[in-house]
Amino acid sequence: MPSTSLVTLAARIAEQLTSRRQTVAVAETSSGGLISAALLSVPGASAYYRGGTVTYTSDGVAALLSGATDMEPGDRGACEPYARYLAASVAAKLGTDWSVSEAGAAGPSGNRYGDPAGHTWVAVAGPDGYLRAEHLLTGSDDREANMEAFAAAALKMLLTSLTAD
Repeated sequence: MPSTSLVTLAARIAEQLTSRRQTVAVAETSSGGLISAALLSVPGASAYYRGGTVTYTSDGVAALLSGATDMEPGDRGACEPYARYLAASVAAKLGTDWSVSEAGAAGPSGNRYGDPAGHTWVAVAGPDGYLRAEHLLTGSDDREANMEAFAAAALKMLLTSLTAD
């Protein structure tokens, strides 16, 4: 179950999306579904939430998101281009106005690419080619706390993108 702070962010996002009659999709990895859970916890989520995926591995991404958009050659998981790819791909697959993605390493150890625990990239894709990504490094190996922090960063970025529009 998402924390109260995640649900509060999701409620603000829901207000923005509902008032605009816009939709959102989610592609997340190391946050393990917390972004989607927060968005779905708001009553009336079916008005704006079109779907989401936890593509924890490259096999998951290949099976569920491949072909939607092009991934840059040589990209790997848990990096900025990969987070942008996830956001753009899930929006294309589900035909949404907005999307949010997260790709990182929750812990307690780092990932196979050499990134430390507490490392993630979040991205938001939106109308008219809007695509933005940010890096978060918590400095912690606490898996649960990192998952929460990653989901919060993604939701905050989505809310900021919606309110800046």
